[in-house]
Amino acid sequence: MHAAPELHTEAHSAIELEAQRIRGLLAERDVEAALKATQTLLAMAPGNRDVLALQAESLRLLERTTEALAVLEQIERLHPKFSRLYQERGRCYVLQRDAPRAIDAFLRAVNLNPALFSSWKMLRSLYQMTGEAEHAATADAHIAILSKLPEEVLRANCLFFDGEIYRAEAIVRSYLLRYGNHVEAMRLLARIGMAQDVLDDAEILLSAVLQLTPDYRAARADFVTVLVRRQKYHHALEQADLLLRDDSRNVDYRALRASALVGLGEHGQAIALYQELLGEVSAPAAVADLNLWLAHALKTIGAQQQAIAAYRAAAAARPDFGDAWWSLANLKTYRFTETEIACMTVAEQAATTPTIDRRHLCFALGKALEDRESYEQSWQFYCRGNALKRAESRYRPEIMEENTRAQKRICTKEFLAARAGWGAPDPDPIFIVGLPRAGSTLLEQILASHPLVEGTQELAEIHRYSLELAGFGGDQSRVAYPDALAELSSADVRRLGERFLAETRIYRQTRRPHFIDKMPNNFRHLGLIHLILPNAKIIDARREPLACCFGNLKQLFAHGQEFTYSVEDIARYYRTYLELMEHWNSALPGRILTVHHEDVIEDLHASVTRLLEFCGLPFEPACLQFHKTARSVRTASSEQVRRPISREGLAQWRHYEPWLGALKEALGDALVRYRR
Repeated sequence: MHAAPELHTEAHSAIELEAQRIRGLLAERDVEAALKATQTLLAMAPGNRDVLALQAESLRLLERTTEALAVLEQIERLHPKFSRLYQERGRCYVLQRDAPRAIDAFLRAVNLNPALFSSWKMLRSLYQMTGEAEHAATADAHIAILSKLPEEVLRANCLFFDGEIYRAEAIVRSYLLRYGNHVEAMRLLARIGMAQDVLDDAEILLSAVLQLTPDYRAARADFVTVLVRRQKYHHALEQADLLLRDDSRNVDYRALRASALVGLGEHGQAIALYQELLGEVSAPAAVADLNLWLAHALKTIGAQQQAIAAYRAAAAARPDFGDAWWSLANLKTYRFTETEIACMTVAEQAATTPTIDRRHLCFALGKALEDRESYEQSWQFYCRGNALKRAESRYRPEIMEENTRAQKRICTKEFLAARAGWGAPDPDPIFIVGLPRAGSTLLEQILASHPLVEGTQELAEIHRYSLELAGFGGDQSRVAYPDALAELSSADVRRLGERFLAETRIYRQTRRPHFIDKMPNNFRHLGLIHLILPNAKIIDARREPLACCFGNLKQLFAHGQEFTYSVEDIARYYRTYLELMEHWNSALPGRILTVHHEDVIEDLHASVTRLLEFCGLPFEPACLQFHKTARSVRTASSEQVRRPISREGLAQWRHYEPWLGALKEALGDALVRYRR
């Protein structure tokens, strides 16, 4: 997994050291000294949640509960998801002999952080005192589970649930190094990997956990989630069915099954399952989530009005649910009402709105205001949303640039020519590559309107093979991929091609001889694709750089595409893309068709003719009427490609031109070089 970012400045370290000293004072019951120290430290670090929590604890121990509760209210305004503030609040209410409010506070604590051993113990005592035996037994069951955990694993779990991922990772890694396999420690490390989007490590860890404890349902549910996120939908469905075999009515397991069905393109089954689940749940959070997932599935099959109704239901269930609002905006054709814009504005400004929701709300407001031609305000929200997203990203452009240099060094024209004809000879796949927001969905829709071509989705197989090849050679002094391509034999290469054809068959629901893989980022792997599938067609969807980069800056992606959240990053990425595509066109002459989005918009007939000729397909009039083709479309352009060609989007960026000077400068000669 990735190392922790360099967040620990000298000032941060000094604050943490002083906080540790204050904890020592409290442990020694020198409470007055501890309180005085928190006051001094807060002058250095106002709003620091841990220091405020120590201050509240000090005040409670001095029986100044009213003051302690006031400090806890301050923490809640600043850090509403901090579980230990609710635990401390519960202790204050216990001192005030207010059992109902104490129970409510401790319940909020354990709902946010189920590893809070002390809160569960307090809940058990309070429930026993109030005669609620069933609830006391539930608390006792949680205590029994937590009691079995090693102290370090329990502490790491507490930190993880409170968002302190890197501290939790350091503790649990240290524990595993010292003591070896421990299923709870391994599961926690996998969940940390999921939070950091290091899904390959998470999958390996959870697979190992299930080998050790096959009946561990919570770990298997995590495993299904990872498999879905890694687009291993068939395996995910198998694992979800294992869970449902023993608990067929479990809402969470059925929702996981629906996610796998969506991935496999079984949208009808998934929609029916989501609708069934909505009839069984009442908690606002569950209602919001299920409506969101239902809406996504409905949107994919083109049921726009039903999707809109479900998105609205999700937002109604949870008004600060940023994903629901952004999903409406992401339809591209939806227009928000004044009331909806006001609701989003209030939610975006609320101190209690989680960062993830605030981020979605910023992008939604950016689109809402763009549609109202309030471009300056719109740009401010797009910038704020991008800043929030970039702040949590680990994206490093130099890694992509180094890989580009390695691709050019290894995959030379001579290298590829020497391996001509090595792979699987099947001509079935058509790869559409490029940058997001460059018109690839339009090209896919045009081709999928041909009776000999099936559109699938953005497939993850090629990227997965590149990750596997990264560990192929043992020489750590080199970039493992693409260097590992040189170590593959003809048989290795053919097996990879045959594997791709076999593993993608699950996405093909017709007998059409050709199918499309529209993963844009596959432009990084055209050497690999050419080696394993020498007769596949490769199409480069290219768009004018300002329009393309601006389109990415105002797009919030569900996963990946971390290069799109700053002007500098997207400009560097576009320039690197051009550099690599220039190399591929030189190393693989005639193998790649570059299609400029602007040309398709200006002359659809000529572009379709050229596209079909390159793919070796007879002309098909339905390709000109692509918007009438009924099929599942998953990308942000799903509604746009269900409409006839329009020039409307070509120059949208010009409305924002006063604020795009830095982007123009960062793109440099790419502004003209993209047409070469």
